[in-house]
Amino acid sequence: MEGAAVRLLRGRALLRRNFPTCLSSWKTPPRVLHSSQSEALLSITNDGLPCAPLQTFTDEEMMIKSTVKKFAQEQVAPLVSTMDENSKMEPSLIQGLFQQGLMAIDLETKYGGTGASFFSSVLVIEELAKVDASVALICDIQNTVINELFRKHGTEEQKASYLTKLATEKVGSFCLSEAGAGSDPFALKTRADKKGDYYVINGSKMWITSAEYADLFLVMANVDPTMGYKGITCFIVDRNTEGLHIGKAENKMGIRASSTCPLTFENVKVPETNILGHVGHGYKYAIGSLNKGRIGIAAQMLGVAQGCFDYTIPYLKERIQFGKRIFDFQGLHHQVSQVATQLEAARLLTYNAARLLDAGRPFIKEASMAKYYASEVAGLTTSKCIEWMGGVGYTKDYPVEKYFRDAKIGTIYEGTSNIQLNTIAKHINAEY
Repeated sequence: MEGAAVRLLRGRALLRRNFPTCLSSWKTPPRVLHSSQSEALLSITNDGLPCAPLQTFTDEEMMIKSTVKKFAQEQVAPLVSTMDENSKMEPSLIQGLFQQGLMAIDLETKYGGTGASFFSSVLVIEELAKVDASVALICDIQNTVINELFRKHGTEEQKASYLTKLATEKVGSFCLSEAGAGSDPFALKTRADKKGDYYVINGSKMWITSAEYADLFLVMANVDPTMGYKGITCFIVDRNTEGLHIGKAENKMGIRASSTCPLTFENVKVPETNILGHVGHGYKYAIGSLNKGRIGIAAQMLGVAQGCFDYTIPYLKERIQFGKRIFDFQGLHHQVSQVATQLEAARLLTYNAARLLDAGRPFIKEASMAKYYASEVAGLTTSKCIEWMGGVGYTKDYPVEKYFRDAKIGTIYEGTSNIQLNTIAKHINAEY
């Protein structure tokens, strides 16, 4: 029996030694992998070609993309495995995001932002997600939802007080979902009762991203339930406000380093000056922020899929079976080509939606298309990559199975795939 065990261990060691050298474990930062799909075709100025290809970037966009890629590979990659295993975000990475100016990318410079395009935010989220979806998500929510809500609906006093801190040091969190209000968010039950010059909030929220380390929360609560969703109002609630309780983080399948917690509000007093925008307009603000946020999620899912693909292809080119590289089998040729084509389509949908938003043109249908398709492609790509890598792809010693776990959330949050299809169909109906 002992001899059999020794032979088994020796055989396993031999198998490990014969693995292609391109495979790097979690403990070793991955080598730089390049995706031809995400490289710029040309470098142009902001006043450049009027009909430039979608993957033609400005000098500023190229610089931002390059800087983020370096940050992700050098600072994020070595910590990904540990963060996933412990379900904890490394604080130094959050600080790094602020130091790199990645938490206020398209925010005006007068508030401490970078003043870049929204498209630059998409490039940043994509590059971060190629390495870790959780880090990309913090950046995504801060840029596409939190900062956007303050920028569009905050008073000058609120902007001066909060935006400058959100750009440099404070993480924000968006509180909409509840136990009975998921895909139907306007069924929320959290109330805000007016008492003189302040409101008292009571209720609970679920699935709140970044709750564990957020410094402030944008809370949707109903000031007059008799008005239905038209009573929903957005409140700014600071983390240390009495009566706000942050629950235990969910033990999730994927994006494990991103905290997702329930929140409870017990007689939380909020001054009237902490209303963001107008009373009763919270539902409009939520819809508007989610429309833009869906482009960010599309970029995140695109990055997850591309990162997994980039890790897997070198393995297929080195792994030898039946006397030749497994990449050289025609059956695998066809599968890889199909996935690569779907990745390219997802990228073009995502980039197009972002460019439309930057140009001030209608983008809601295109945002839903991008979010829907990129999420579906991420699930397919990561699943196929596990199959292509075989047994090693199924182990936690290598990152492919994590990409697969991280991809699943894309079809669920910020509007499920079916909700996106409903939105797309609604626009098609209006167009005809």
